[in-house]
Amino acid sequence: EMQLVESGGGLVQAGGSLRLSCATSGFTFNHYAVAWIRHAPGKEREVVSCFSESDGTRYYAPSVKGRFTISSASSKMTVDLQMNSLKPEDTALYYCAAHAVFCTLRLTEVDGWGQGAQVTVST
Repeated sequence: EMQLVESGGGLVQAGGSLRLSCATSGFTFNHYAVAWIRHAPGKEREVVSCFSESDGTRYYAPSVKGRFTISSASSKMTVDLQMNSLKPEDTALYYCAAHAVFCTLRLTEVDGWGQGAQVTVST
């Protein structure tokens, strides 16, 4: 059974940093792309970043490019998201999600979701 578990969320002041980690199990890690997707109240879900080991893709949404960095440790089956220069508009519930082989921006195609980690950025 595919499982994804997020950790590392919390409360931080604007300009600060947080690191999210996604621990995965139950699937062949290098056969899936793993994405970070956030959902803020009153807004649509947004694919923030995605990494595919199959083709080396590292995708970043324009809103986070240059501030967030996605990394993968295949030996540990984890995918981390380093978030720097955080802004209040980054406040959201951040989900880790997996999709077969390649990154996708179509959320209906996601194969598995984590339970979410709250990130709150204060002014």
